[in-house]
Amino acid sequence: MTISPLFYQAGPAMPEVSHGKGVFLWDTKGKEYLDGCSGAISCNLGHAHPALREAMLEQLDRVAFTYRTQFENGPAVELAEALVDMTDGEMEKVFFVSSGSEAVESAQKLARQYFVATGQPQRRHFVSLRPSYHGSTLGALGLTGYEPLEAPFADITAGSIKVPGPDFYRQKDGSRDAHIARVLSETRAQIEVAGGDSIIAIVIEPVGGASTGGRLVDRAYLQGLRELCDEIGCLLIYDEVLCGVGRTGSWFAYQHWGVAPDLLTTAKGLGAGYYPVGAVLSRAPIVDAVMDNGGFQHGHTYAGNPLACATGLAAIRTIRNEQLLDNVAARGQQLKLGLEALQQRFDWIGDVRGLGLLWGVELVSDPHSKTTFPAEANLFTKVTAIAKQEGLLIYPRRTLNGVAGDHFLVSPPFTISEAETTLLLERLERALTRLDHEVISVLRDAPSSQQHATGITG
Repeated sequence: MTISPLFYQAGPAMPEVSHGKGVFLWDTKGKEYLDGCSGAISCNLGHAHPALREAMLEQLDRVAFTYRTQFENGPAVELAEALVDMTDGEMEKVFFVSSGSEAVESAQKLARQYFVATGQPQRRHFVSLRPSYHGSTLGALGLTGYEPLEAPFADITAGSIKVPGPDFYRQKDGSRDAHIARVLSETRAQIEVAGGDSIIAIVIEPVGGASTGGRLVDRAYLQGLRELCDEIGCLLIYDEVLCGVGRTGSWFAYQHWGVAPDLLTTAKGLGAGYYPVGAVLSRAPIVDAVMDNGGFQHGHTYAGNPLACATGLAAIRTIRNEQLLDNVAARGQQLKLGLEALQQRFDWIGDVRGLGLLWGVELVSDPHSKTTFPAEANLFTKVTAIAKQEGLLIYPRRTLNGVAGDHFLVSPPFTISEAETTLLLERLERALTRLDHEVISVLRDAPSSQQHATGITG
């Protein structure tokens, strides 16, 4: 057997993909998989969508690449206009990149340069949540709160000030309002230690992704952050790389709560998995200040690439033309009810949370204490492997800062039908039944001294 020169992360050998159609993928041995997580919560329109193929081929026949300092191109202009329109004009300027990590780092650099341009160079700190995920390049990694990803690079990364975020499942403050008040108070306290005039921006995910398993915020929390940012003069940045472009049932997740940011990042579903494209959206005064002081000292070779932007534009038009936001809402409700039914059946499903077609399922050893399973059991990898054997792809991660807890995301393409959602839930039920019999029952029968469960609370 030939050993491939490719390497990614550690893990078992993977099947080789053959082809995809709609919400399904097949490997070279003919096995079918229902893509229950849109790849990496990216392939929002499923596989081999004819509208995306047609738009990409049409653009390829015109021009695939131009450089942003030499030409403007129609797809980039139209996509920028579409993104501004999707925010109802709350964001007015757009800068294109190729990935989520690039989008986050670009937002960081734009925010920093804005304060340099406006005579506030002392602002040098970012504030973000623990846990969180904002990307894997060094700047974005500095914002990320996920210990295994941070540890090897901690001494070469400009880390942010990490503060707690809302955890409505694990909170012990007595009420939702009290919990939000405490989280905001702790955020303010840590900022005051650093000095409010040293803060560039607070950066959050309006709906958590892989690192938190779909944790939600609410209007009171976002309004509290908005008021805090306005008070100390820093910016508010929303990372919607994963939850944006319709994933939650609105164009952007923050629109569920009506509290707009100063900068917004998006990627993943913007290209629907067909071509890498991401973007930073900004309020106009921020960009104007930077452009009036020598321009944005930043850029990437593929920024505004015509093929990338044509793909993104086709994705947005397809969502509009096929009224897929309505399907996201309908299938999301179906998925919610199905996951909650599974929660009733399996007492180790501690929480089901999410919006639209972005759902997190958190697994716990004890539903009353919300104690996690022992970390060494690696339940998040086991449930994913079993689901794959059952022909279902889900997206796993650890819940509590990457060191404890288990969850997986269920986030199928927007094109999924009612019957396909039923099939997804059936395959998931089979996987969870096997997990219960093959893994969890064994863990629960083990002597307590071998369990080493962790009771980390929010």
